[in-house]
Amino acid sequence: MITFGIMTLNLESEKDYIDALAVRAKSCEMEVFRFIPSEIHPHTLHVKGRKFVPQTKTWSDFEGPIPTIIYDRCFYGEDEHSKQCLPIVTWLKSRPDLTFLGYGLPNKWELYQTLKNTTLSSYLPVTQAVIDVDSVLKELAVKQKIILKPTNGSQGYGIYYLKKNDKTIHVKTEKHKRIISRIFPNETKLIQWLELLLKQRTYLLQPYLELSNNNQQPFDIRVLLQKNETGGWEEQGRGIRIGSTGGILSNLAAGGRVMTFKEWLISLPPAKGDYIRQELDYILTSLPTILENAFLPLFEIGIDIGIAKDGSIWILDINSKPGRKVLLSTNPEIQETLYTKPLLYGRYLSETDQTERKTYYEKTLSH
Repeated sequence: MITFGIMTLNLESEKDYIDALAVRAKSCEMEVFRFIPSEIHPHTLHVKGRKFVPQTKTWSDFEGPIPTIIYDRCFYGEDEHSKQCLPIVTWLKSRPDLTFLGYGLPNKWELYQTLKNTTLSSYLPVTQAVIDVDSVLKELAVKQKIILKPTNGSQGYGIYYLKKNDKTIHVKTEKHKRIISRIFPNETKLIQWLELLLKQRTYLLQPYLELSNNNQQPFDIRVLLQKNETGGWEEQGRGIRIGSTGGILSNLAAGGRVMTFKEWLISLPPAKGDYIRQELDYILTSLPTILENAFLPLFEIGIDIGIAKDGSIWILDINSKPGRKVLLSTNPEIQETLYTKPLLYGRYLSETDQTERKTYYEKTLSH
């Protein structure tokens, strides 16, 4: 029987999703395990974790060989455990006897550097790496409104909006589903804050795009693409995320709400709706091939698309470990598909020769 391992940094992470997936494994003739990379014994190469028991629909402790098919759901932070696990995962990805559903994407800066030289370049907000405080002040003076994003970040964490007024600078972010706003009376005070911020992590700088609706609520389109049981890409669905009035984030971790893509589309003038649908189809058809030609094989991609008030369309974020809340809320009929797709694709990988897949990409292994 195929051993299917779900790898996380915490055994309680994404519990509902992983439980739902594990319940369906028996029908796919698979055994499901979940484990943490740091629990691999360096000498025996066995791992401690949990094994799903279909008869009782519970998890039991186990220790044994690393599962041959691995679904990587590790979300790394700045903590010591994340730093400990990263090299272990790199080692796992290099092993010829193990197959990952997907091998992940690089950070936002590397991703931008690659995509800006492709046919999708016109959909990317102009992005630059923040070198120092002066580079931020220079762009703020020119553009008046800018966005700072962590180079390694997810769920909108650590994103800042900066607006230069006549004498003051307005800085806004969102934490714990609350909008945090601060006015700096002068550039000196702003510099002190920026110096502290840039010591903590690396940032990217983008122009501020007017991506809000008529109620001044930020919104975007979340699309989920996944590979099917024969290795072909399929769109699972799309939904609209709407943030708080006056906020800068639309994602659900920041307190956003959802609506169906169809409901949103019919609220637009027909010509505009047709244009947006055609543009989305072009982006979603092109993106998987471009990414897999440049990086590692993938299994799923979450894409966030922004629509500006002037009608321009922007690729805001691409995530190789997407969540499912938006799709489950707006397209509940695809629940069964979302819970079985990883298993079916894993079985497809186990039944096909992966030698070419591994050797072609081994020189570009990343997270």
